[in-house]
Amino acid sequence: MRPSPIPLRRAARQILSSSSTIRAAAPALPTARRSLNTSTSTTGSDCTCGNGSSRRPQIQQLPKQQQHQQRSSYHSYDHPSSPAAFTPVEESILSVAYQHVPSHGFTSSALAAGARDAGYLDISPTILPEGAFTLIRYHLVKQREGLAARASDLFGGEGHVGARPGLSEREIKARVEAVTWERLLANAQVIGRWQEALAIMAQPSYVPPSLKELALLSDEILFLAGDSSVDPSWYTKRASLSTIYAAAELFMTNDHSPEFMDTRAFLNRRLREVNEVGGVFRNLREWVGFTATAGVNVLRSKGVRI
Repeated sequence: MRPSPIPLRRAARQILSSSSTIRAAAPALPTARRSLNTSTSTTGSDCTCGNGSSRRPQIQQLPKQQQHQQRSSYHSYDHPSSPAAFTPVEESILSVAYQHVPSHGFTSSALAAGARDAGYLDISPTILPEGAFTLIRYHLVKQREGLAARASDLFGGEGHVGARPGLSEREIKARVEAVTWERLLANAQVIGRWQEALAIMAQPSYVPPSLKELALLSDEILFLAGDSSVDPSWYTKRASLSTIYAAAELFMTNDHSPEFMDTRAFLNRRLREVNEVGGVFRNLREWVGFTATAGVNVLRSKGVRI
């Protein structure tokens, strides 16, 4: 039985209509081809095209704005601002809960009180997956972010400009000491509860975020102090400052001297030791090991069990 000619004519008209649509879209092809030619990376397996040649699928290069967003989070005026560390709901609960820390400590009780005062149910803090550690991280983040304004006051309105190649090494060291001391003083209001916070931060699941915040703090201090090094000392300075700050923070929890004078003397000694001995230690592991041992020994002499 032969097929009817009517369906065949209908199919032919559809094919002709489709070909005209393809011809109308043809001018857009060169643009698409140019975008593929600008690709810089290739992935995937080889594929065989109709002409027998072998091509590798290409990934189109990311827009410039997205490339900036994927860069490392070091200080740069060309680098976009980091996203907020806390959501609006978390911010509203934590900002009020933080006021209860002196009486309740870094605990779920402080979070529940903060949620209640902020107009939420007492169960609202359960939205915070890290529990009481979120309140500790709130303290760390907010005090680090507030350093820029305090450094600006310390250095006559110049603290916010960051790295300044014109500063001498002695000036940078003095500024590092001043900014580090300002950050330590920010713990004064919660110093009675800070040993509890350190115990929580020492738990295995919270060690990585705690170390990350410590690294960000040391980078912030050196940046605000005007350090502009781009050689391997960039790493050694931040590693040694992180260790010194952590030791001074522990020391401060047992300091009962007026206005924490003993802690400031401890900080000055540790920074002076690094300045005097740092040129001898070229290996990062030896550098950090020296400063850590010095800090631990002093803390043990003060009766701290570590």
